[in-house]
Amino acid sequence: MAQASHTRHEQWSSGLVFILAATGSAVGLGNLWRFPYLVGENGGGAFVLIYLACIVLVGFPIMMAEVMIGRRGRQSPINTLRRVALEEGLSSGWQLVGWLGVAAGFLILSFYSVVGGWALYYALQALVGSFSGISSEGAGAMFRGLVSSPVPVVFWHTVFMLILFGIVVAGVRRGLQRAVTILMPLLFALLILLVLYGMTTGAFGQTLHFMFAPDFSAIDGRTVLTAMGQAFFTLSLGMGAIMVYGAYLPSSEHIPRATGWIVGMDTLTAIIAGLAIFPIVFSAGMAPGAGPGLVFETLPVVFGTIPFGFLLGILFFVLLSVAAITSGISLLEPPVAYLIESTRLGRRGATGLLVGGIWLLGIAAGLSLNVWAGVRIVPGLDANIFGTLEFLANDLMLPLGGLFIALFAAWFMRSASVSEELDLLHHGPVYRLWRVATRFIAPAAVILVFLNATGLFG
Repeated sequence: MAQASHTRHEQWSSGLVFILAATGSAVGLGNLWRFPYLVGENGGGAFVLIYLACIVLVGFPIMMAEVMIGRRGRQSPINTLRRVALEEGLSSGWQLVGWLGVAAGFLILSFYSVVGGWALYYALQALVGSFSGISSEGAGAMFRGLVSSPVPVVFWHTVFMLILFGIVVAGVRRGLQRAVTILMPLLFALLILLVLYGMTTGAFGQTLHFMFAPDFSAIDGRTVLTAMGQAFFTLSLGMGAIMVYGAYLPSSEHIPRATGWIVGMDTLTAIIAGLAIFPIVFSAGMAPGAGPGLVFETLPVVFGTIPFGFLLGILFFVLLSVAAITSGISLLEPPVAYLIESTRLGRRGATGLLVGGIWLLGIAAGLSLNVWAGVRIVPGLDANIFGTLEFLANDLMLPLGGLFIALFAAWFMRSASVSEELDLLHHGPVYRLWRVATRFIAPAAVILVFLNATGLFG
């Protein structure tokens, strides 16, 4: 049985709530926006198959490790890694991995909130009927008009951050738990409604063939690395979110089983998103490989022309907003937990301070898409502030964080501590499989993703 650790924080009321919360962290724009267009760009079924293999071999073992470390330490990622390292007779310097994750989450939320604001804006546009009869040129002009205008970008970014503040400041049970128990079932219900509609379009069979009939001739080494990277990033690994949610997990809950549910639900959400989006795209005669513009430029045209498009557009962009909010909550919680532990600030003060800082950095990210488009903050990197923050956090900090978490759990923690927390027999087959995957397969995969993202591979 896992050891009890002292904590200043509340705990989830049940393992089910933890699963919903962690799934909410994992399910976000990566599932509903990035995954469908990557499938479209990379040959459909073969990419899906490789993605599923990467989820099992890379995502699942690292998530188990992160939840295990979080519950072992029962604090924010920074203090958790410090505590667990000292208990294991290791250097307190391991807390730097926690700092890396929390910093990555801070940076990610600053630009993620800008995109979350776009989702809120598009939900409103769908509600007022702006997609009705819209052309491809009109949809492109709508998106460019939003992104190129500083006032609406900053306004919707602010609205998004205020929503997160209201949820996180209420605490684990009254805020986070209440939000995820409402938002996650709503998210799945909306997705299922879209899939049911997709089955009536006449293009559902084409979608099934596209997504599940592998064509390996369209696959190369770069595609494999893209699938591996998507599998890693979609699970919110390496940023401290899963670790701090694990810190709130009751000791009686079985980590491997709970992690399996989270990984399964996150993966299922991505697959269902494809089943919801591609029938709509195919039925309108549009290309599945439309790239990042698939959601914000292609789908409004589709919703403006198909039967029930008004209602479906509202459902989809509300769904996108809900997914963005649940992920945003998990990005904000780790630094809030650290400030509560390490300062005299209460939850309201800690949340307000961090929201203010993220809001200011997010304004810079949003303005870099328009009035500050020519500003460069990293010498040698030809990217605006938004792109620079994304590169630093997603391409550098997250892979390193995930790598160090895997190494810490599988190479440096005592086997007895790990098997106790995971509630697995030390010599049992499940523990042995996890240990091999976390020691060898996952680190090698993360290193390849890191080298690919930085341009040092291939």
